[in-house]
Amino acid sequence: MRFDRHPYLLLTLAVFFWSGNFIVGRAVHGQVPPVALAFLRWTGAALLVLPLALPHLRRDWPRLAGHWPVLLLLSALGITAFNTLIYTGLQWTQALNAFLLQSITPVIIVILSFALFGERVSGRQLGGIGLSLAGAATIILQGEWEALRELQVNRGDLLALAAVFCYAGYSVLLRKRPAIHPLSFLALTFGLGWLLLLPFWLAEMAGGRSFVATPTTLAAVAYVAIFPSIVSYLCYNRGVDLVGANRAGLFIHLMPVFGSLLAIVFLGESFHPYHAAGIFLIGWGIHLATRR
Repeated sequence: MRFDRHPYLLLTLAVFFWSGNFIVGRAVHGQVPPVALAFLRWTGAALLVLPLALPHLRRDWPRLAGHWPVLLLLSALGITAFNTLIYTGLQWTQALNAFLLQSITPVIIVILSFALFGERVSGRQLGGIGLSLAGAATIILQGEWEALRELQVNRGDLLALAAVFCYAGYSVLLRKRPAIHPLSFLALTFGLGWLLLLPFWLAEMAGGRSFVATPTTLAAVAYVAIFPSIVSYLCYNRGVDLVGANRAGLFIHLMPVFGSLLAIVFLGESFHPYHAAGIFLIGWGIHLATRR
Protein backbone atom coordinates (compact mmCIF):
# COMPACT_ATOMS: atom_id res chain seq x y z
CA MET A 1 0.00 0.00 0.00
CA ARG A 2 1.34 3.40 -0.97
CA PHE A 3 2.67 5.54 1.85
CA ASP A 4 0.98 8.72 0.57
CA ARG A 5 -2.46 7.12 0.86
CA HIS A 6 -2.34 6.96 4.66
CA PRO A 7 -3.32 10.47 5.81
CA TYR A 8 -3.23 9.87 9.54
CA LEU A 9 0.26 8.40 9.40
CA LEU A 10 1.42 11.36 7.28
CA LEU A 11 -0.13 13.88 9.67
CA THR A 12 1.40 12.15 12.69
CA LEU A 13 4.87 12.32 11.13
CA ALA A 14 4.39 15.99 10.21
CA VAL A 15 3.47 16.93 13.78
CA PHE A 16 6.27 14.82 15.25
CA PHE A 17 8.93 16.82 13.40
CA TRP A 18 7.15 20.14 14.10
CA SER A 19 7.35 19.33 17.81
CA GLY A 20 11.11 19.16 17.50
CA ASN A 21 11.04 22.50 15.68
CA PHE A 22 9.61 24.23 18.77
CA ILE A 23 12.22 22.61 21.01
CA VAL A 24 15.08 23.62 18.71
CA GLY A 25 13.74 27.16 18.28
CA ARG A 26 13.62 27.67 22.03
CA ALA A 27 16.98 25.94 22.62
CA VAL A 28 18.96 28.26 20.31
CA HIS A 29 16.96 31.45 20.87
CA GLY A 30 19.95 33.05 22.58
CA GLN A 31 22.39 32.04 19.84
CA VAL A 32 20.48 32.47 16.58
CA PRO A 33 18.37 35.58 15.82
CA PRO A 34 14.78 34.57 15.00
CA VAL A 35 14.56 35.95 11.45
CA ALA A 36 17.99 34.50 10.65
CA LEU A 37 16.83 31.06 11.81
CA ALA A 38 13.72 31.28 9.62
CA PHE A 39 15.70 32.64 6.66
CA LEU A 40 18.43 30.00 6.87
CA ARG A 41 15.78 27.30 7.36
CA TRP A 42 14.02 28.15 4.11
CA THR A 43 17.28 28.76 2.26
CA GLY A 44 18.41 25.24 3.09
CA ALA A 45 14.99 23.72 2.42
CA ALA A 46 14.66 25.46 -0.96
CA LEU A 47 18.15 24.42 -2.07
CA LEU A 48 17.48 20.82 -1.09
CA VAL A 49 14.07 20.51 -2.72
CA LEU A 50 14.74 22.47 -5.93
CA PRO A 51 16.82 19.78 -7.76
CA LEU A 52 14.07 17.22 -7.06
CA ALA A 53 11.32 19.62 -8.10
CA LEU A 54 12.82 20.97 -11.36
CA PRO A 55 11.41 18.27 -13.70
CA HIS A 56 7.95 18.73 -12.20
CA LEU A 57 8.21 22.52 -12.31
CA ARG A 58 8.95 22.47 -16.03
CA ARG A 59 5.87 20.34 -16.65
CA ASP A 60 3.62 22.29 -14.27
CA TRP A 61 4.65 25.81 -15.27
CA PRO A 62 1.91 26.33 -17.91
CA ARG A 63 -0.73 25.47 -15.28
CA LEU A 64 0.30 28.29 -12.97
CA ALA A 65 -1.35 31.11 -14.94
CA GLY A 66 -3.85 32.83 -12.67
CA HIS A 67 -2.66 30.97 -9.56
CA TRP A 68 0.13 33.31 -8.49
CA PRO A 69 -2.00 35.34 -6.01
CA VAL A 70 -3.00 32.24 -4.03
CA LEU A 71 0.55 30.86 -4.17
CA LEU A 72 1.85 34.18 -2.84
CA LEU A 73 -0.73 34.22 -0.04
CA LEU A 74 -0.01 30.61 0.97
CA SER A 75 3.74 31.34 0.97
CA ALA A 76 3.27 34.47 3.09
CA LEU A 77 1.07 32.70 5.65
CA GLY A 78 2.63 29.23 5.90
CA ILE A 79 6.29 29.94 5.14
CA THR A 80 7.23 33.56 5.85
CA ALA A 81 4.91 34.65 8.65
CA PHE A 82 4.20 31.50 10.67
CA ASN A 83 7.73 30.37 11.35
CA THR A 84 9.18 33.85 11.78
CA LEU A 85 6.47 34.76 14.29
CA ILE A 86 7.04 31.52 16.23
CA TYR A 87 10.83 31.94 16.39
CA THR A 88 10.45 35.62 17.35
CA GLY A 89 7.84 34.81 19.97
CA LEU A 90 10.12 32.20 21.52
CA GLN A 91 12.59 34.99 22.27
CA TRP A 92 10.23 36.16 25.03
CA THR A 93 7.94 33.30 25.91
CA GLN A 94 8.45 29.72 27.07
CA ALA A 95 7.91 26.70 24.85
CA LEU A 96 5.07 25.77 27.28
CA ASN A 97 3.14 28.91 26.36
CA ALA A 98 3.84 28.39 22.65
CA PHE A 99 2.58 24.79 22.79
CA LEU A 100 -0.53 25.91 24.69
CA LEU A 101 -1.33 28.57 22.10
CA GLN A 102 -0.56 26.18 19.24
CA SER A 103 -3.14 23.75 20.61
CA ILE A 104 -5.98 26.10 19.66
CA THR A 105 -5.04 25.89 15.96
CA PRO A 106 -7.66 23.17 15.22
CA VAL A 107 -10.37 25.40 16.69
CA ILE A 108 -9.29 28.37 14.52
CA ILE A 109 -9.20 26.09 11.45
CA VAL A 110 -12.81 25.02 12.06
CA ILE A 111 -13.90 28.66 12.48
CA LEU A 112 -12.11 29.82 9.32
CA SER A 113 -13.39 26.84 7.30
CA PHE A 114 -16.94 27.81 8.19
CA ALA A 115 -16.39 31.55 7.70
CA LEU A 116 -14.64 31.26 4.32
CA PHE A 117 -16.21 28.18 2.77
CA GLY A 118 -19.30 27.41 4.82
CA GLU A 119 -17.86 24.05 5.89
CA ARG A 120 -19.81 22.67 8.83
CA VAL A 121 -18.68 20.20 11.48
CA SER A 122 -20.72 17.55 13.22
CA GLY A 123 -21.35 17.40 16.94
CA ARG A 124 -19.08 14.35 17.10
CA GLN A 125 -16.23 16.27 15.48
CA LEU A 126 -16.69 19.19 17.87
CA GLY A 127 -16.66 16.76 20.78
CA GLY A 128 -13.44 15.22 19.46
CA ILE A 129 -11.82 18.63 19.14
CA GLY A 130 -12.84 19.49 22.70
CA LEU A 131 -11.48 16.23 24.11
CA SER A 132 -8.16 16.49 22.31
CA LEU A 133 -7.84 20.14 23.32
CA ALA A 134 -8.38 19.14 26.96
CA GLY A 135 -5.75 16.40 26.59
CA ALA A 136 -3.21 18.82 25.10
CA ALA A 137 -3.81 21.30 27.91
CA THR A 138 -3.48 18.51 30.51
CA ILE A 139 0.02 17.65 29.29
CA ILE A 140 1.14 21.25 28.79
CA LEU A 141 -0.08 22.32 32.24
CA GLN A 142 1.15 19.05 33.81
CA GLY A 143 -2.32 18.34 35.14
CA GLU A 144 -2.36 21.53 37.23
CA TRP A 145 -5.16 23.59 35.71
CA GLU A 146 -4.74 26.33 38.28
CA ALA A 147 -1.45 27.12 36.50
CA LEU A 148 -3.58 28.92 33.90
CA ARG A 149 -4.06 31.71 36.43
CA GLU A 150 -0.30 32.14 36.79
CA LEU A 151 0.44 32.40 33.07
CA GLN A 152 1.45 35.90 32.11
CA VAL A 153 0.79 37.21 28.62
CA ASN A 154 3.72 38.98 26.99
CA ARG A 155 4.59 40.05 23.47
CA GLY A 156 6.02 36.61 22.73
CA ASP A 157 2.61 35.07 23.42
CA LEU A 158 0.90 37.59 21.13
CA LEU A 159 3.36 36.76 18.34
CA ALA A 160 2.77 33.02 18.86
CA LEU A 161 -0.99 33.65 18.71
CA ALA A 162 -0.58 35.57 15.45
CA ALA A 163 1.39 32.59 14.11
CA VAL A 164 -1.53 30.30 15.01
CA PHE A 165 -3.92 32.38 12.89
CA CYS A 166 -1.42 32.40 10.00
CA TYR A 167 -1.08 28.62 9.94
CA ALA A 168 -4.81 28.08 10.36
CA GLY A 169 -5.33 30.32 7.33
CA TYR A 170 -2.68 28.38 5.39
CA SER A 171 -4.38 25.08 6.25
CA VAL A 172 -7.84 26.25 5.18
CA LEU A 173 -6.63 27.89 1.95
CA LEU A 174 -4.69 24.82 0.80
CA ARG A 175 -7.85 23.72 -1.01
CA LYS A 176 -7.26 26.65 -3.40
CA ARG A 177 -3.77 25.64 -4.44
CA PRO A 178 -3.24 24.72 -8.11
CA ALA A 179 -3.31 21.08 -9.17
CA ILE A 180 0.45 20.64 -9.52
CA HIS A 181 2.98 18.09 -8.26
CA PRO A 182 3.63 18.29 -4.48
CA LEU A 183 7.34 19.01 -5.07
CA SER A 184 6.47 21.83 -7.49
CA PHE A 185 4.17 23.36 -4.89
CA LEU A 186 6.80 22.97 -2.18
CA ALA A 187 9.56 24.56 -4.27
CA LEU A 188 7.35 27.49 -5.29
CA THR A 189 6.07 28.26 -1.79
CA PHE A 190 9.54 27.83 -0.26
CA GLY A 191 11.03 30.17 -2.89
CA LEU A 192 8.31 32.82 -2.60
CA GLY A 193 8.40 32.63 1.20
CA TRP A 194 12.18 33.03 1.10
CA LEU A 195 11.90 36.16 -1.09
CA LEU A 196 9.29 37.70 1.23
CA LEU A 197 11.55 36.99 4.21
CA LEU A 198 14.71 38.45 2.64
CA PRO A 199 14.11 42.15 3.52
CA PHE A 200 13.32 41.26 7.15
CA TRP A 201 16.56 39.26 7.41
CA LEU A 202 18.55 42.17 5.94
CA ALA A 203 16.89 44.55 8.40
CA GLU A 204 17.75 42.23 11.31
CA MET A 205 21.40 42.14 10.23
CA ALA A 206 21.45 45.92 9.82
CA GLY A 207 20.27 46.12 13.42
CA GLY A 208 23.40 44.28 14.56
CA ARG A 209 22.02 40.74 14.97
CA SER A 210 23.78 38.14 12.85
CA PHE A 211 24.14 34.36 12.70
CA VAL A 212 27.29 32.84 14.22
CA ALA A 213 28.16 29.38 12.92
CA THR A 214 28.89 26.81 15.65
CA PRO A 215 28.30 23.05 15.69
CA THR A 216 25.10 23.64 17.70
CA THR A 217 23.66 26.37 15.48
CA LEU A 218 24.56 24.52 12.27
CA ALA A 219 22.89 21.34 13.58
CA ALA A 220 19.80 23.38 14.49
CA VAL A 221 19.59 24.88 11.00
CA ALA A 222 20.10 21.47 9.37
CA TYR A 223 17.29 19.95 11.43
CA VAL A 224 14.75 22.71 10.79
CA ALA A 225 15.62 22.84 7.07
CA ILE A 226 15.05 19.12 6.49
CA PHE A 227 12.50 17.66 8.89
CA PRO A 228 10.00 20.38 9.96
CA SER A 229 10.28 21.93 6.50
CA ILE A 230 10.51 19.44 3.65
CA VAL A 231 9.28 16.29 5.36
CA SER A 232 6.55 17.86 7.51
CA TYR A 233 5.17 20.13 4.78
CA LEU A 234 4.99 17.28 2.26
CA CYS A 235 3.21 15.09 4.80
CA TYR A 236 0.86 17.80 6.08
CA ASN A 237 -0.12 19.10 2.64
CA ARG A 238 -0.90 15.58 1.45
CA GLY A 239 -2.85 14.86 4.64
CA VAL A 240 -5.00 17.96 4.07
CA ASP A 241 -5.59 16.82 0.48
CA LEU A 242 -6.90 13.48 1.70
CA VAL A 243 -9.03 14.37 4.75
CA GLY A 244 -9.52 18.15 4.69
CA ALA A 245 -8.20 20.93 6.92
CA ASN A 246 -10.60 20.32 9.84
CA ARG A 247 -9.50 16.72 10.42
CA ALA A 248 -5.85 17.38 9.58
CA GLY A 249 -5.60 20.31 11.98
CA LEU A 250 -6.74 18.12 14.84
CA PHE A 251 -3.42 16.26 14.75
CA ILE A 252 -1.64 19.41 15.95
CA HIS A 253 -2.85 18.38 19.41
CA LEU A 254 -0.21 15.64 19.25
CA MET A 255 2.54 18.26 19.57
CA PRO A 256 2.59 18.32 23.39
CA VAL A 257 2.53 14.50 23.38
CA PHE A 258 5.61 14.30 21.19
CA GLY A 259 7.25 17.22 22.98
CA SER A 260 6.87 15.42 26.30
CA LEU A 261 8.10 12.09 24.93
CA LEU A 262 11.15 13.75 23.35
CA ALA A 263 11.95 15.38 26.69
CA ILE A 264 11.66 11.98 28.43
CA VAL A 265 13.95 10.26 25.92
CA PHE A 266 16.57 12.97 25.38
CA LEU A 267 16.41 15.04 28.57
CA GLY A 268 15.82 12.27 31.10
CA GLU A 269 12.48 13.64 32.30
CA SER A 270 9.98 11.29 33.98
CA PHE A 271 6.65 9.95 32.74
CA HIS A 272 3.79 11.14 34.96
CA PRO A 273 0.09 10.29 35.28
CA TYR A 274 -0.87 13.54 33.55
CA HIS A 275 1.02 12.33 30.45
CA ALA A 276 -1.13 9.19 30.36
CA ALA A 277 -4.33 11.18 30.94
CA GLY A 278 -3.47 13.69 28.22
CA ILE A 279 -2.48 11.04 25.68
CA PHE A 280 -5.72 9.15 26.38
CA LEU A 281 -7.87 12.27 25.89
CA ILE A 282 -6.04 13.29 22.70
CA GLY A 283 -6.25 9.78 21.25
CA TRP A 284 -9.93 9.49 22.10
CA GLY A 285 -10.67 12.93 20.68
CA ILE A 286 -8.84 12.25 17.41
CA HIS A 287 -10.58 8.90 17.04
CA LEU A 288 -13.97 10.49 17.68
CA ALA A 289 -13.42 13.35 15.22
CA THR A 290 -11.84 11.33 12.39
CA ARG A 291 -13.93 8.16 12.31
CA ARG A 292 -16.57 8.07 9.59
